[in-house]
Amino acid sequence: MKEQVLYFLLLLVLFAACRGEIPLIQEEEENVSPPSGDKTVAGFYLLNEGNMGSNKASLDYFDSSKGQYHRNIYAERNPSIVKELGDVGNDIAVYGSKLYAVINCSNYVEVMDARTAKHIGSFEVQNCRYITFGKGKAYVSSYAGPVQIDPNARPGKVVEVDTVNFQIQREVTVGYQPEEMVITDGKLYVANSGGYRVPNYDKTISVIDLASFTETKKINVAINLHRMRLDNYGNIYVTSRGDYYDVHSNVYVINSKTDLVTSVLDFPANELWVHGDSLYAYSSEFSKYTNEYTVNYTIYDVKKRKVMTKNFITDGSDKEIDIPYALAVHPVTSEIFVSDAKDYVTPGRLYCFSPDGKQKWTVTTGDIPAHIVFLMNK
Repeated sequence: MKEQVLYFLLLLVLFAACRGEIPLIQEEEENVSPPSGDKTVAGFYLLNEGNMGSNKASLDYFDSSKGQYHRNIYAERNPSIVKELGDVGNDIAVYGSKLYAVINCSNYVEVMDARTAKHIGSFEVQNCRYITFGKGKAYVSSYAGPVQIDPNARPGKVVEVDTVNFQIQREVTVGYQPEEMVITDGKLYVANSGGYRVPNYDKTISVIDLASFTETKKINVAINLHRMRLDNYGNIYVTSRGDYYDVHSNVYVINSKTDLVTSVLDFPANELWVHGDSLYAYSSEFSKYTNEYTVNYTIYDVKKRKVMTKNFITDGSDKEIDIPYALAVHPVTSEIFVSDAKDYVTPGRLYCFSPDGKQKWTVTTGDIPAHIVFLMNK
């Protein structure tokens, strides 16, 4: 017994020494705007990806009531987590009272208190990508294999996780390298990219019946699918990244009642956000022929079915943005948020624009600011 006590004390000393060798990065606070009078939205979290292999995923928070931006809040609020968030923050979401961060190359989903960002728990999912929710369950897309280009890479999967005990309940095999998902009418749709099997990309959406948790069909759409959004009329918008050579990025519309492709919108998109009847999109389409990016900021009216503008930033400040990366629209004020990943290895920036596209404020973020989720007041 005495030896066990001594061994335990030694472990505590070693842990303290290890934590001492890794300096605790302090939270930074900056006033960026006047306090908001909006009582509906408390603020938003921004998950910074951090360059792959750098172990620099980080979490920022904007407090609307004070107009304050808080950088790198996770480390200080969770000092016992030695490696902090981990490698590549790939998605973030709020469900109920919990905040979920999908950490891709660290192969896990971190679960925090949505109000405090303090650690509650976590669960492991290999090469996890994106998360969505329904009826008390979390659904996580997974490449189900190592992070590497492989023409023989196996199909991916979606896992169902209980949001109370964080245990995986069920899983289903889908297409190759699955990405974003949406849920409607008892069905889960997942965009399959096939990105590891380049140039033999996948071109399908898997349709999962949630009751039986089986794949009931695949919808042929286009190669290298990525983003998915659902509008108020049952339409699903899915982006294709193309092949970066001759097949360009595009946006496709699927009717969730018939599971048929009904439209091709003929504009590229890296990210989508639905706000009311407006589909916001930005594109920084890369060409391997020219090694250059083509950028646009589009608003598409989903009811009128027409492009309203190809540049929703109207004051010329889009010239300040090198690589647009995150996109979000405030659910109440309709303010537009766009991030800049800069060179992918140094801190980025976040820009806030008024609904008519005028810059209101900008702030420094962590490395590769990528994913935004709004926190609603109770």
